[in-house]
Amino acid sequence: LIRSIAISPDILLLDEPFSALDYYTRVTISKDVYKMLRKTNTSTIIITHDIAEAISMSDKIIIMSKRPGTIKKEIEINLDNKSVPTENRKDKKFTEYYDKIWRMLDHHI
Repeated sequence: LIRSIAISPDILLLDEPFSALDYYTRVTISKDVYKMLRKTNTSTIIITHDIAEAISMSDKIIIMSKRPGTIKKEIEINLDNKSVPTENRKDKKFTEYYDKIWRMLDHHI
Protein backbone atom coordinates (compact mmCIF):
# COMPACT_ATOMS: atom_id res chain seq x y z
CA LEU A 1 0.00 0.00 0.00
CA ILE A 2 2.75 2.44 0.89
CA ARG A 3 4.54 1.73 -2.40
CA SER A 4 1.30 2.30 -4.29
CA ILE A 5 0.62 5.62 -2.57
CA ALA A 6 4.26 6.72 -2.97
CA ILE A 7 3.78 7.16 -6.73
CA SER A 8 0.78 9.47 -6.09
CA PRO A 9 -1.79 7.65 -8.21
CA ASP A 10 -4.98 9.41 -9.28
CA ILE A 11 -6.95 6.41 -8.05
CA LEU A 12 -6.16 3.31 -6.00
CA LEU A 13 -7.98 -0.03 -6.24
CA LEU A 14 -8.03 -2.27 -3.16
CA ASP A 15 -9.63 -5.67 -3.75
CA GLU A 16 -10.64 -7.26 -0.41
CA PRO A 17 -7.59 -5.68 1.30
CA PHE A 18 -8.39 -6.99 4.80
CA SER A 19 -10.06 -10.31 4.02
CA ALA A 20 -7.17 -12.53 5.16
CA LEU A 21 -6.97 -10.88 8.58
CA ASP A 22 -8.67 -11.80 11.83
CA TYR A 23 -11.37 -9.38 12.98
CA TYR A 24 -9.29 -7.45 15.53
CA THR A 25 -6.36 -6.97 13.13
CA ARG A 26 -8.73 -6.08 10.27
CA VAL A 27 -10.39 -3.29 12.26
CA THR A 28 -7.06 -1.99 13.59
CA ILE A 29 -5.36 -1.97 10.17
CA SER A 30 -8.38 -0.36 8.50
CA LYS A 31 -7.95 2.60 10.85
CA ASP A 32 -4.32 3.09 9.71
CA VAL A 33 -5.18 2.67 6.03
CA TYR A 34 -8.11 5.08 6.35
CA LYS A 35 -5.93 7.76 7.95
CA MET A 36 -3.23 7.31 5.29
CA LEU A 37 -5.69 7.57 2.41
CA ARG A 38 -7.33 10.66 3.91
CA LYS A 39 -3.95 12.29 4.55
CA THR A 40 -2.79 11.74 0.97
CA ASN A 41 -6.26 12.57 -0.43
CA THR A 42 -6.07 9.49 -2.65
CA SER A 43 -9.32 8.49 -4.38
CA THR A 44 -9.81 4.82 -3.60
CA ILE A 45 -12.13 2.06 -4.71
CA ILE A 46 -12.39 -0.71 -2.13
CA ILE A 47 -13.99 -3.97 -3.19
CA THR A 48 -15.42 -5.74 -0.14
CA HIS A 49 -18.18 -8.10 0.92
CA ASP A 50 -18.10 -6.72 4.47
CA ILE A 51 -20.97 -4.25 4.86
CA ALA A 52 -19.63 -2.77 8.11
CA GLU A 53 -16.20 -2.23 6.56
CA ALA A 54 -17.75 -0.52 3.55
CA ILE A 55 -19.87 1.84 5.65
CA SER A 56 -17.11 2.72 8.10
CA MET A 57 -14.52 3.49 5.41
CA SER A 58 -16.53 4.97 2.56
CA ASP A 59 -18.09 8.18 1.33
CA LYS A 60 -20.12 6.25 -1.25
CA ILE A 61 -21.09 2.59 -1.61
CA ILE A 62 -22.06 0.99 -4.89
CA ILE A 63 -24.16 -2.16 -4.60
CA MET A 64 -23.66 -4.60 -7.45
CA SER A 65 -26.15 -7.19 -8.69
CA LYS A 66 -25.30 -10.83 -9.05
CA ARG A 67 -23.98 -12.02 -12.41
CA PRO A 68 -23.81 -10.37 -14.75
CA GLY A 69 -22.67 -7.63 -12.40
CA THR A 70 -24.43 -4.33 -12.89
CA ILE A 71 -24.80 -1.33 -10.63
CA LYS A 72 -27.90 -1.89 -8.54
CA LYS A 73 -27.72 1.16 -6.26
CA GLU A 74 -25.39 3.97 -5.18
CA ILE A 75 -25.57 5.12 -1.57
CA GLU A 76 -23.91 8.26 -0.22
CA ILE A 77 -22.59 7.67 3.30
CA ASN A 78 -23.16 10.74 5.44
CA LEU A 79 -22.24 9.93 9.01
CA ASP A 80 -22.66 12.71 11.57
CA ASN A 81 -19.12 12.71 12.95
CA LYS A 82 -16.98 11.14 10.22
CA SER A 83 -13.79 9.94 11.87
CA VAL A 84 -11.75 6.74 11.75
CA PRO A 85 -13.53 3.44 10.97
CA THR A 86 -13.69 2.28 14.58
CA GLU A 87 -15.49 5.50 15.57
CA ASN A 88 -17.64 5.56 12.42
CA ARG A 89 -19.14 2.22 13.49
CA LYS A 90 -20.51 3.96 16.60
CA ASP A 91 -22.39 6.63 14.63
CA LYS A 92 -26.16 6.51 15.13
CA LYS A 93 -26.70 6.30 11.34
CA PHE A 94 -24.39 3.28 10.96
CA THR A 95 -27.10 0.71 11.75
CA GLU A 96 -29.57 2.42 9.44
CA TYR A 97 -27.09 2.18 6.55
CA TYR A 98 -26.27 -1.42 7.45
CA ASP A 99 -29.93 -2.48 7.43
CA LYS A 100 -30.64 -0.60 4.19
CA ILE A 101 -27.70 -2.24 2.39
CA TRP A 102 -28.49 -5.70 3.78
CA ARG A 103 -32.03 -5.51 2.36
CA MET A 104 -30.65 -4.59 -1.10
CA LEU A 105 -28.42 -7.63 -1.40
CA ASP A 106 -29.40 -10.65 -3.45
CA HIS A 107 -29.92 -13.35 -0.83
CA HIS A 108 -29.73 -17.08 -1.48
CA ILE A 109 -31.58 -18.90 1.28
